[in-house]
Amino acid sequence: MQTCSFFRVLHRQHQFGERLVSIAFQSPGAYRGRSYPALAPRREMLKMDEATYRVAYQKILDHLDPRQVCDNLGEDAILLCWEAPGKFCHRRMVAEWLEEHLGRPVPELREPGLFDYL
Repeated sequence: MQTCSFFRVLHRQHQFGERLVSIAFQSPGAYRGRSYPALAPRREMLKMDEATYRVAYQKILDHLDPRQVCDNLGEDAILLCWEAPGKFCHRRMVAEWLEEHLGRPVPELREPGLFDYL
């Protein structure tokens, strides 16, 4: 499993097929992949500061079973949201949560041909 920003894969989403999974509250209009609403932040969270957001989002994660989430998503899933790599985002919280509970890394997608500046 990996994570990535929509903008790094949207232009060639057909190459990733069913591996792409949006965990965003709302996906870009051009996105045609799967979504997993259980991992999406709630609308009211989008205006929170980072500290408040982290607490609210952790409550969402606390109500989910990480093994079941992984099984639902698939081992080779690429979890997508809006933020650029290196910026705070909930997909990294999900990755850290899965890493902690499942004992394996969930890195940011790094693949030749992806735009490094996004």
